[in-house]
Parts: sequence; C-alpha cells; structure tokens
Amino acid sequence: MKRLAVLGSTGSIGTSVSRVVARFPDRFAVTALAARGNVELLARQIGLHAPRIAVVADEARAKRLAALLPDSKTEILHGPEGYAQAASLPDVDMVVSAMVGAAGLLPTLAALSAKKTVALANKETLVMAGALVTETARKNGVSILPVDSEHSAIFQCLQGQDRSALARLVLTASGGPFRILEKEALANATPGDALRHPNWTMGKKITIDSATLMNKGLEVIEARWLFDVPVDNIGVVVHPESVIHSMAVFHDGAVLAQMGVPDMLVPIAFALSWPDRLPLAQLVPDLASMGKLTFEEPDTERFPCLKLAYQAAREGGAYPAVLNAANEEAVGAFLDRSLSFPGIAEAVEDALSAFPAPGKLELEDILAADAWARARVARRVDGEV
Repeated sequence: MKRLAVLGSTGSIGTSVSRVVARFPDRFAVTALAARGNVELLARQIGLHAPRIAVVADEARAKRLAALLPDSKTEILHGPEGYAQAASLPDVDMVVSAMVGAAGLLPTLAALSAKKTVALANKETLVMAGALVTETARKNGVSILPVDSEHSAIFQCLQGQDRSALARLVLTASGGPFRILEKEALANATPGDALRHPNWTMGKKITIDSATLMNKGLEVIEARWLFDVPVDNIGVVVHPESVIHSMAVFHDGAVLAQMGVPDMLVPIAFALSWPDRLPLAQLVPDLASMGKLTFEEPDTERFPCLKLAYQAAREGGAYPAVLNAANEEAVGAFLDRSLSFPGIAEAVEDALSAFPAPGKLELEDILAADAWARARVARRVDGEV
C-alpha cells in the first residue's frame, strides 16, 4: 500500500490522481490532501479518501471546510506551514506535487527534505530552482518522478537504456488553439479563445501557456533538470495530433517515442505505480483512421514565449524564476482582460531585460527574483513601466 499526499488535489492533475486511487484501493491510500480554495470539491475528496490531514490556503477557507465536514476526523490546516506539514508527514510514501505555479516550490522542497519520493506535476518548481531541487533530492536519496505527459514519455523511453548513449530530447507540442492563426489576429484573441484547447482538458493557466507556447518553454527547462541534458540538446516540434508525447534520440541515430491518446491518466498512473504499470484499460490511438501524423517547426515569431524560455535557460541563475513569475502574472492579467494576448510575451521579455541578476543563487535569491518579476509586471499592466 502506497500512502500519498496530494498537493493541488482539486486541480486537473489532483482530481485524476483521485480517480486512480479510487480505482486501485488495494494499492493506494490518501494520507493528506491540500488545495487552495475549492473547499467544496476538497470536502468531497475528504469524504471519499478520509485523509489524516487536509490543507487550504487560509484560515477563512479552513473554517468553511470545517463547516462542511462537522463529523470528519480529518485535521484541517491552512497556510504555508500546513502545506509543508502535508508534504513531510512521516507516514507518507509519495508526495504528488500538483499545485499551480510558484506556490509548489516550497512544499516540494519540504517533501524532498523529508526524504519523500515526489511525483512532480508542478514544472514551475524545477523552472525556478532546478539546481537546488535536484541537489536536495540527490542529498536525501529520493527520486523525482515526472507526471507531465512529455517528461513521462521521455522517462518511459529511457527505461532500460544506457543514459550515456542519449544524444538529445525532443518535446512535442500540440501548437495550441492558435497554431494556424495569423500574427495580426493574435492581438484580438480573447481568454475564451485561448482556453479552447484542441486536444487537452487542463486548468486555465496551463491552457493559456499552451496557447503562447510558454508551456513548452517551461517544459524544456524542466527536462534539462529532470534528465540532466543541456538545454541546447532539447528540441521542440509541433505535433498537432498529440499522439507522440515526446522522443529520446540516441547517438546511434535511434529514436524512441512514447505514444498514446491525449489523456493525463497514463502518465499520472505510471508515476504513482512505477516501476509497475496499472491495468487502466485506456483507449489506444487508432492510427489507421488518423492516416498520418504531422510535425512542424514551432513559430517563435508568432509565439515568442518559447524563444524567451530558451533565453532564460541559457542565462541560468535566477532568470528562469523571473521568466516563470512574469509569465504567471501576465497570464493572470490576460485572463482578467487587462493585458492582450501578445502582451503576455511582451511583459515577460520586459522583465527578463530589466532584471538585475544577483551574484549568488540561494533560495532567498530565487524568491526575491520571483517577487521582483511579479511587481515589475504589475507596474507594466498599470502603465507605470
């Protein structure tokens, strides 16, 4: 029996984790659940899994949750201390890190410091602090297992392979809802337009990131740390069918690709059960009816966020943290209709250009860079820069 703490339990990844646990009650149990503010769904999850503790963002939400569960034995906590406690409980075997954005960094570090295996769906953790996070895992002798479909695909392709023979990685991208839209038309794109992803059902933030191609840029940085591959040995190709989830290229010219329907259940289940595979009875791609699989170069003129992510990765230091924070704030402003779709990339580029890079890079430097970038974008949205 593997005992789980699920951070971000009410999001798209967290709810899928709950589905896997419910299907395989002989293999998994939930010891802790943590969410931000969807207390109604969290209450239902507590009723289903009966965790020892549950965590929400603040005291007001904690009181609302308690009112929904008057007879529950689940202890309700709130705030950063609660998230850290959920991530480091002694009787937890694996922490699923599925919180959205930079909020996942400190709980993930707490989990690794407590010697917990981490199933990582929060790519921002490695984008912000890849060196620190991977060193913490190494020092504590624990694994970081990828949940993102692209990184899970590479992880699966590398099973049983000689890692010294690995030449490069290729991440696939759907191209998002604006793949064939003219550059001039992007200025009029609305949040509703951007949220209509052609293949995947995801949360709002990651769906907007898919539309800008920033999600793929963040995944490039994540892959650099997960697989210890130089960023210039990680490529991106647009694959509209989203059947091939990513590829590993070896120095003899062999290319291994992992395929499947665009559904997160497989990578989630693989991370939870690794090195086993669960009998999910999932659909498989009907290749004959598709007829062909297509591939295109990403257009970084129309979607400059991918180029900016490579730039930040090459600069290193706190630049990826600035990239991530500026993007989070810009996406929020776009969803609030206070920034245009092209304005997302423009705000990120401005933050990267103006950032005064620190001479050292400890956790406090990363958090300071994150705060600086958020403030910079807020001033830009307000017309102050």
